[in-house]
Amino acid sequence: MTDDLALLALHRAAFGGMSVRPKNLAKALAYQADEHTGALPDLGEGALRRRLHHAHPDDPLLILWRDRLSRWDFADGETAPNTEERRTSTYQALGLEPATRELLDRRSPFARSSGAVVITDEGWDPWYTQEVARHHSHYWDAYRDTLLGKKWAPEAVAALDRNTSRVVERLADPTCEQPYQSKGLVVGYVQSGKTANFTGVIAKAIDAGYRLVIVLTGTIEALRAQTQRRLDMELVGVENIYYGQDPDSGTLAFRDYDYLDDRDRLDGGFLRHGALPSRLGGFDIVRLTRHQDDYQALRQGLSALEFEKADRFTPLYAPENLHRSSARLMVVKKNASVLKKLVKDLGRIKTERGEIPTLIIDDESDQASVNTSDPKKWAQDQVQRTAINGIISELLGMLPRAQYIGYTATPFANVFIDPADAEDIFPKDFVISLDRPDGYMGVADFHDIDSTIPVDERTVANSAGLAHVRSVRPLHDDDETDLCTAIDMFVLTGAIKLFREDHGLGADHFRHHTMLVHESVKTHVHRDQAELINAIWRRAGYLGSGAQARLRQLYEQDVRPVSEAHAAGAAIPASYTDIAPYIGIAAMRIEDSIGSPVVVINGDKEIEQRTADFDRQKVWRILVGGAKLSRGFTIEGLTVSYYRRKTLAADTLMQMGRWFGFRKNYRDLVRLYIGRDEGGRNGDLYEAFEAICRDEEEFRDQLRLYAELVDGAPQVTPAQIPPLVTQRLPWLKPTARNKMFNAELVETRSPGLWVERAGYPTKAAELRHNVQQFAPVIEALQPEQVELAFPQEDRLRRFPAYLGRITNERLLPVLRELRWSDPGQFGPDLMYLENPKISGHIEDWVVIAPQLQSPDRDSVTLHGFGPLAVVSRSRRTGTLFNQVSFPQHRYVARRIAGSAASIGDTVADGLVAPRRGCLLLYPTMEPDRNELVMAFALVPPSTAISPDRRLVAFRAKDSSRAASAIVATPV
Repeated sequence: MTDDLALLALHRAAFGGMSVRPKNLAKALAYQADEHTGALPDLGEGALRRRLHHAHPDDPLLILWRDRLSRWDFADGETAPNTEERRTSTYQALGLEPATRELLDRRSPFARSSGAVVITDEGWDPWYTQEVARHHSHYWDAYRDTLLGKKWAPEAVAALDRNTSRVVERLADPTCEQPYQSKGLVVGYVQSGKTANFTGVIAKAIDAGYRLVIVLTGTIEALRAQTQRRLDMELVGVENIYYGQDPDSGTLAFRDYDYLDDRDRLDGGFLRHGALPSRLGGFDIVRLTRHQDDYQALRQGLSALEFEKADRFTPLYAPENLHRSSARLMVVKKNASVLKKLVKDLGRIKTERGEIPTLIIDDESDQASVNTSDPKKWAQDQVQRTAINGIISELLGMLPRAQYIGYTATPFANVFIDPADAEDIFPKDFVISLDRPDGYMGVADFHDIDSTIPVDERTVANSAGLAHVRSVRPLHDDDETDLCTAIDMFVLTGAIKLFREDHGLGADHFRHHTMLVHESVKTHVHRDQAELINAIWRRAGYLGSGAQARLRQLYEQDVRPVSEAHAAGAAIPASYTDIAPYIGIAAMRIEDSIGSPVVVINGDKEIEQRTADFDRQKVWRILVGGAKLSRGFTIEGLTVSYYRRKTLAADTLMQMGRWFGFRKNYRDLVRLYIGRDEGGRNGDLYEAFEAICRDEEEFRDQLRLYAELVDGAPQVTPAQIPPLVTQRLPWLKPTARNKMFNAELVETRSPGLWVERAGYPTKAAELRHNVQQFAPVIEALQPEQVELAFPQEDRLRRFPAYLGRITNERLLPVLRELRWSDPGQFGPDLMYLENPKISGHIEDWVVIAPQLQSPDRDSVTLHGFGPLAVVSRSRRTGTLFNQVSFPQHRYVARRIAGSAASIGDTVADGLVAPRRGCLLLYPTMEPDRNELVMAFALVPPSTAISPDRRLVAFRAKDSSRAASAIVATPV
């Protein structure tokens, strides 16, 4: 054994004795050295530092250290997880020298994320302790090792460990005599690893004793099969799939067994336990669905659904039975006829259903996404949602020990919008909002959210929009210029991927390379689009010299500048000459045997024919499609997206966000070509999508604030989330007339926090009324302009503004009489400001009227004061505006209100007072409309804290059923 292998083995053995907490490393290594046979390597810290300093990122010893440090970083303990204090305490326990600590901080920095946000009801029983998790951990340990073997960062695996425990601990104890159904919701991001989360939850749940797992996927077979394969590969394992038989023996029939010719299985990509887990002292997983087969009625005497007992005189949930009984797993489409077969079979089994600890995972639980902008469409989709939810409710009724967890990519979930959706599956016990994972390309990678950099100073290096987004503005209906450029970009980025494989990444690193084209949900449009792309492809000249000059220009002017700023270590060709040899190879990979680069996916048929089978083959194609590509089906290798809507349909915003996801080693190559002038209210699709994303991100931040416990009790329970969603999305109205959510939002308390509502009225008379109401505020402004500062990167920038001051007594009547498109938007904020327990903490407000520095800005004189700069903004869904304010104005407002530290702005510092808030004015006009909107934002004093220290207050509409999330509507 070499010194390197010996050092790795000794460290692994030393860490094996630290499963609960870190211990002195030198003593642990010395203990293991006594048992070591052969020559001992240098066990001093100096040798360790030399090894780790020069280690490749994939070095096993470095990965071992990152893994252990991450586990200790995320574990519960006396110090807060993922903090310097936690890492310091770990180093102290290990007894490490300062130089070793400094090196480990560089090579394995702790994750500074704040972790998943947990909104929970009071009184849950924390049964899933660290001791329980350690005692039964076979499938979680196997899954964890599988992820590390797939080159997951140890920090990401540790975060997954912590987040999945947060879910499992809120389920009912499967061994408890008293049955209880816990229902929850896990909120992730589009294509952000929700499957990894629920796979980890399943692993820990079956380790703990859950014995029937039902995974409900979307409505298309491709998604069900994709999920089945993922679970089989990473959780179930080869031995369980083949019942302990050798799949490579040549004796198994293809019609009876999955994956016999699967490339990943043949290459060792499927989990192996070493033997059937039952022969290793554990339990097996019995699959009731297969990769190619959804759930079918069990004809073999229902034996597959009968649970074996070691002691037939005690119930199945007794520990002596549970941990010796096999688990059953099925992955089922959300199809009524399929689910009815399952219900029928469960009704016929001999095992007492009340004894079966069951876990139901509802993936893509928002089949009709809330992002739809048409309430009529929402109501139409209610029929399908009601049918599926009805069967889920029937399953829950048959299985008293069933736990239900919905997974969704939006915090604005169906169950918070419509009581008809939620009655039996409302997440009464917990809502968990996951952090954005490291390496994920999301909204902040395509939109300059809250950027303080002036538009004219943005570059591809400091602007996400300029780096990755290309505007599509055709001159006429037949203008193909942008589509041709997008296809050129697809070929060019494919060639760069091949270049990167040859320069360090290795062959087949980029197994998939795809482009998405979406212009309509209508199938005949997809066919026409495919013909157009084929025509463009035939004349593009990729296999000859015809495209070279065009691609060279695209590389030099677009790709190269972005890659130089964002390649993050990936190989960058020195010039187009280095890429040219790969262009023809990429083009040949992209086109099929008849020379077409296109796959049309607008229904199950095309997907089921395996024309885009990411599991079984390499896919280098341009995908043209509609709604089917938006329902959870993962488009692997997506690099270029071309997104337009010539005819704006109701569910436009549902389809968006497919370009989000993990783009390892090619994120600098990702491009979004998106329509900016498609007609209608949401004609600028880029802005419309940004508005939805901003709503979601702000709501996630709001939940994070409310998740903090006050006096050990939650500020918000799951039952109180619906009115918070309604305040954000007032245009989405429930379809149920006989049911209503019980919680009513009374106050939103915002000490030192930015408050900006966007639901201003549309009627001219109401707009003029609001302008008149603001007379006392405008009259308080002083005529001299001042310069106020905001930080930008490593310097201070300034903007001009008028200042004034108004007492709280004079401002409250102004705010009280304002008109809104929906009173529920600002009503809870007003209740907070008028609360006698709060208003005594507010003395006055500094008024700021920012003056925008642009020569072509409109201006207006109000109540004899002017000129005041006018902001131009458009409304979006419903009556809401896109954000009116500017990010650079927030620093000074928070400073004046006492919630931000000084940045060296003497003007702002001089305005700070203990009971002072800040009000910002934004006279606003919509394009093509000559009516002034008096928009504003405010930051209440940071001292305006409620005596109970809670940030939100609710009341029950039906006080006699205060604990119920949904109640009957009064007649």
